[in-house]
Amino acid sequence: MPSLNLLAAHRKLERVPLGRGVVSRAYRTAAPYFLTIPAHLDALEPGRAVASMGAVPWTRNHLGGVHAIAQCNLAEYVMGAVAEATVPAGHRWIPRGMTVDYRSRAGGRLTATATLDLPAELADKQELPVRIAIVDGAGTEVTSVEIRIWVTAKRG
Repeated sequence: MPSLNLLAAHRKLERVPLGRGVVSRAYRTAAPYFLTIPAHLDALEPGRAVASMGAVPWTRNHLGGVHAIAQCNLAEYVMGAVAEATVPAGHRWIPRGMTVDYRSRAGGRLTATATLDLPAELADKQELPVRIAIVDGAGTEVTSVEIRIWVTAKRG
């Protein structure tokens, strides 16, 4: 069972006109820093989430590309979504570390796909990798990210 109603809300509203936008906006307010980027949750299921971000002036760097930190923010946004949809309700998670590899200049609309594979048996305390690929409009992977999350069983 997912640990948050994000997955249920997404499933319920994804076919309703403007429904995905409502879920995306609500999720962005869960961590107010997400409001600094124009992220949109495009797809969500246990083990996989997809989010996109349009190019806007405040996410650009001095060279006209998408700023590195804006890309990291998109990666964390999509990581949180896949963690909420995947980690069982009896557990909680928190980011523990992030590794980022900038492969090429990022420009225009970016799409981030996060994957999280749970082990057959989830331990009481366990670090799990969430892998995120960020691609540009041409399908070129511009950034590769791994965010390690610390998953623990909820107590009482």
